[in-house]
Amino acid sequence: MIFINPKTDFAFKKIFGSSESRDILISFLNAMIYNGERTIEYLEIINPNLPPQLEGLKDTYLDVQAKLADGTLVIIEMQVLNVQSFGKRVLYNATKTYAFQLPKGGGYRMLKPVIALTITDFEMFPNSTDLISRFVFKEFKSNLIYPENELDLVFVELPKFHKESSQLSTLTDKWIYFMKYARTITEVPETMDNIPEIHQAFEIANQAKLSPEELTELERREQYIYDQQGAIIKAKEEGIEEGKEAGMRQKAIAIAQQLLSRLDDETISQTTGLSVEEVRKLRAISP
Repeated sequence: MIFINPKTDFAFKKIFGSSESRDILISFLNAMIYNGERTIEYLEIINPNLPPQLEGLKDTYLDVQAKLADGTLVIIEMQVLNVQSFGKRVLYNATKTYAFQLPKGGGYRMLKPVIALTITDFEMFPNSTDLISRFVFKEFKSNLIYPENELDLVFVELPKFHKESSQLSTLTDKWIYFMKYARTITEVPETMDNIPEIHQAFEIANQAKLSPEELTELERREQYIYDQQGAIIKAKEEGIEEGKEAGMRQKAIAIAQQLLSRLDDETISQTTGLSVEEVRKLRAISP
């Protein structure tokens, strides 16, 4: 069998965000957030697109969003490319989700906690060896947790996972293995097939069950990611070489110039740290 790559937004939403995915998502979240404990027993998968409610506010597009039985909102994002200011984007999405719960005139007591789960295909925290990192509000010196601690940021860094299929023992191990390696294996490992939700996830991810239109869309998304990864790496190498004697801003401009023919303005802005307007100006004067 050939399985679709759960690291792409198309495949991630199909596996974890479809109408048949509730039990799969419950198992996945229990593994990623609660160390495999059966903490979540029920959730509702809701629309992951958060349109702006204020003029000029950026659109927020998440891979999957769910509401737990106690009202807690969980937003989940799979991120392949390590773009500029990605950490700020995670915080922005979480705070926006938290703030926009209130209807006009609603009291603060109506606010429910928000958990932002982010799975990255790159090392988000290179100075840490932890596979899963969790951030909450604490007092700086004493580590006293803030009384209304309702924003929870959870990160899973796939490159830090190195277990073979024969070494998988926990539910967390098995789901992370699925995320990292599903695209490269041709059968469900025996150590994972005894988990009904993971077996179901592999069934959904079976490429043979996709329609021709879905296959075309999946291939387009994967190729786009590969093109972006290659373009960013190549441009950074060329831009760094050209900007060795220049300051950080000039280096960013050099990288952006290399990307103009390959990526859109928003992606170049995220990659280099330049504003979208600065990128547009560079494009306007580019030969």
